Amino acid sequence: MRDLYRRLGVPPDSDGETLSRAIAACEHRTLRRDAEAVLVEAEHRREYDALHATLGDIGRLRSRLGLTHGAHWRDGLADDFSAPADLAGSHHEALMRRLSQAALAHDRWRRGRALGLGLGLFLLGLLAGAATCHWLLG
Repeated sequence: MRDLYRRLGVPPDSDGETLSRAIAACEHRTLRRDAEAVLVEAEHRREYDALHATLGDIGRLRSRLGLTHGAHWRDGLADDFSAPADLAGSHHEALMRRLSQAALAHDRWRRGRALGLGLGLFLLGLLAGAATCHWLLG
């Protein structure tokens, strides 16, 4: 979906007069037609604004995670709501570190559980052997 506000060069909270001037000044015929159909009628604009806000939130989330579109998507319709990767504010490395720590803890727990099971079986066998010896000698 296109970011009509960005492509028209107006903020999303523009009034009707500002939008009308921006639409009239638009030289791209298809963009002008889409903007007229979506932004001029109040009901269509409310629906578009709700979707616009959601897509903007998704774009900001992707940016915070350090995600961007590949080079072949840049400057296309798919890139309208993308923002440059915000690696300074990204939690990607912290999440990867926590994931690695969790995986290591799980591996240690599995090894410990296997060792505990083996040790438990050994002790059970030892007790059974002692009980058998006691029964045979007793």
